[in-house]
Amino acid sequence: MSQLQITKAQVLAELQKHVGRENGIHGRDLVARITNQASNPPALERAVRDFIVELRMDQHRVCGYPASGYYMAATQKEFDDTCVFLLERASTTVDQVAAMKGRFAPDLYIEMGVPSPSKKSTTAGASK
Repeated sequence: MSQLQITKAQVLAELQKHVGRENGIHGRDLVARITNQASNPPALERAVRDFIVELRMDQHRVCGYPASGYYMAATQKEFDDTCVFLLERASTTVDQVAAMKGRFAPDLYIEMGVPSPSKKSTTAGASK
């Protein structure tokens, strides 16, 4: 039995069929579409997540939320909302590190030029 593999090009090709949040596809389903198999090893889902990161690093506008799955941005708002979502995740980690070090956390929204979803304090340990 040969080992199943997925490529970044396959992930991009499948994602291009899923434009807009309402057409999102979850990682497990994305793997199933690419491999044409209902059941796949967890390593392939991990590979898809890694390729999503690579595609974003290549400036593809890949959006995604746990509830809706992955999709290509259909609008600027979808893209901006995903940027805010990703920054919220990163900001939580940065805030934890800053608090543990007793330092101020940088405002990632300002650094990235993304509107802040709320009035976020940049002091260590402050809640959002």
